Amino acid sequence: MSEREFWSLARETIVGSRMPMAAEHIQHGDTSVLHHSVAVAYYGWKLARALGIRVSEQELIRGALLHDYFLYDWHNAAPGTLHGITHPLLALQNAERDFSLSERERKIIKRHMFPLTPLPPSCREAVIVCLVDKACAVYESLRPHAFRKLRSAVLVRK
Repeated sequence: MSEREFWSLARETIVGSRMPMAAEHIQHGDTSVLHHSVAVAYYGWKLARALGIRVSEQELIRGALLHDYFLYDWHNAAPGTLHGITHPLLALQNAERDFSLSERERKIIKRHMFPLTPLPPSCREAVIVCLVDKACAVYESLRPHAFRKLRSAVLVRK
């Protein structure tokens, strides 16, 4: 898959869904949930390619884009809400409502919060998303304006 094909698939997934709502909610630092999800998809895809890991690129990208498809501002959740534990299932429910998902995409979404949630990733794509999600979260929390170039590319690339 080429860079152009990556952006085409990302744009198709974003525009054809409720994902643009995720741009309204902050995930880490000043990075929106939408931009965080794009970063996880992009760097997960790049990592798999750089390391020569055989994956289903389409499922990796779609699963990564939808891994945080919970569609609410988790900072304003009710006291006692365990967002880190509950959001993978909420994201999966939303994704199943809006998309036809493969079993691998379901696993990516459901298992990306391991070890906070008990089920470990069970395919290469899910392992990559789980690890890259944490790396992106740390980077976004420590670095203002993280992934600035990706932010501008989300819906602009053709």
